[in-house]
Amino acid sequence: MKKLTLLTLFLFTAFGFSQKKLNKLLKAHNSESIPYIYVNDLKSYPTNTILLDAREKREYATSHLKNAICVGYDFFNLDSTTTKIPSKDSKIVVYCSLGIRSEDIAEKLKKAGYKNVYNLYGGIFEWKNNDNPVYNSEEKETENVHTFSKDWSKWLKKGTKVYE
Repeated sequence: MKKLTLLTLFLFTAFGFSQKKLNKLLKAHNSESIPYIYVNDLKSYPTNTILLDAREKREYATSHLKNAICVGYDFFNLDSTTTKIPSKDSKIVVYCSLGIRSEDIAEKLKKAGYKNVYNLYGGIFEWKNNDNPVYNSEEKETENVHTFSKDWSKWLKKGTKVYE
């Protein structure tokens, strides 16, 4: 019993430390101009919430959140994206690997007049780290997650890491 208690304490401490490191990373790269939405909160959002994936097509093809629309980052096109979102009042959640690129895309949407835009804290990595499903290009559940690079892959704790 004592071993189980120590293991539980270690896991909670490691998770807390990991969260602090993620907070530090996001604070270094983000202005927090777009409010975060957290994984557990997103799971309870209405089904008509629009999910935008701000990663590149190869990342999206490896895995994405169910019903997400790939808008990319390097070649993001505001005009083609806004045609997919008819109402400026739509609830929109933008995500990427960790929440850095998605803030940039969300800022562009906000500047274009969209009112309910959120950035998924920790991105698809946190989504998967919390045991939520991701889907491949055939819309079948997969364990694969594109981690962009070996350096960024350290943030993915669950699932199979894929990168070139």
